[in-house]
Amino acid sequence: MSLIDLSGNLLEVAFIAYLIATLLIGGSIKSNKPDGAEKRANKWGNLAILVTIIGFLSHIGYFITRWIHSGHAPVSNMFEFTTAFGMFLVGSFILIFFMYRVTALGLVALPIALLIIAWAGMFPQDVTPLVPSLQSHWLTIHVITAALGQSILAISAVAGLIYLLKDVDTKKKGKQRFWLEAILYFLVLILGNIVTSAVFNAVGYEAQYSYVDKNGMSQEIIYNVPAIFGMNESATLTEGAMDPMIEVPAFIHALKLTTVVWAIIVGTILYILIRLIARRRIADMLKPLVKKVNLQLFDEIGYRSVLIGFPVFSLGALVFAMIWAQEAWGRFWGWDPKEVWALITWLFYAAFLHLRLSKGWEGNKSAWLALIGFAIIIFNLVVVNLVIAGLHSYA
Repeated sequence: MSLIDLSGNLLEVAFIAYLIATLLIGGSIKSNKPDGAEKRANKWGNLAILVTIIGFLSHIGYFITRWIHSGHAPVSNMFEFTTAFGMFLVGSFILIFFMYRVTALGLVALPIALLIIAWAGMFPQDVTPLVPSLQSHWLTIHVITAALGQSILAISAVAGLIYLLKDVDTKKKGKQRFWLEAILYFLVLILGNIVTSAVFNAVGYEAQYSYVDKNGMSQEIIYNVPAIFGMNESATLTEGAMDPMIEVPAFIHALKLTTVVWAIIVGTILYILIRLIARRRIADMLKPLVKKVNLQLFDEIGYRSVLIGFPVFSLGALVFAMIWAQEAWGRFWGWDPKEVWALITWLFYAAFLHLRLSKGWEGNKSAWLALIGFAIIIFNLVVVNLVIAGLHSYA
């Protein structure tokens, strides 16, 4: 077996372990029934953490074996970065668990990690040589530190979501109920992206188009989903393939925008089906799972995660990124879309800490801020990487 095959198998083992651990955590939710129910719940919870750790070690094995095979840190494209982000997210959950001994955190953290890893599988998984700007040890330092910081910050959003699932009265109409359900709807959209890619890959859909890039050069591109948006001055090369409905300017990557729109369409259909089958909101379905949650404890977990993640993110996404930018492009800052959104993320979490420490924004307000912060991180990962063209478009 080659190293790359071993790497893929280890990632699959990690995925299965996280899935099993999620089910075990669900089984560890304490009921109101007597007769040793609490003891059994703790047993299931401890087993869930053990399985999570086994999956995490397998995930690290994937990371190391792929690194050895490729000769560089496996964080240079969307598949590699996203799987690494999922690994760091699980690692952050394990770290916070041993600080607070709260297995319920995994009820949200692990499913999000599973979605992220499954989403990574939608991107090309081939090991390719690094472009010149990536051939630097600062790539490893910058990207890994930034991803680690983002993953720790993501735990604050996990804690915040669990806090709000218990705190928000989903029986009463209001803005909080609407936005809480909107967050869960967004998670279903990610599932929609996974389903879309899996279906069209299964049927072998492929259509080739020519287009003119932003430098005026003629290029060709292959769509694996029906083209909703076409590249700049696109022309269909595959006989019988659907012509793009809308042509977009050169600074927008039409294929990736098409993928996002398909995810919205299919995800919305999935959300409607879930609502029709369950006959209630997703928030109402999850609320019984968090009825035992200690709100004050989860508020502290969310705050502590930001305290730990913010300086790590600052180093990776700003300081180390500027050093790498100077080495790769001869300037510390260039207002590239990725750089701008890294700065926006940093400013937001700086404001989070200011409002928490100076204005007393705790509990409900802090939980909402944590979720907004995570939305900014996901926007940076999805839209900035996939739709807006820039120096980081190699991702």
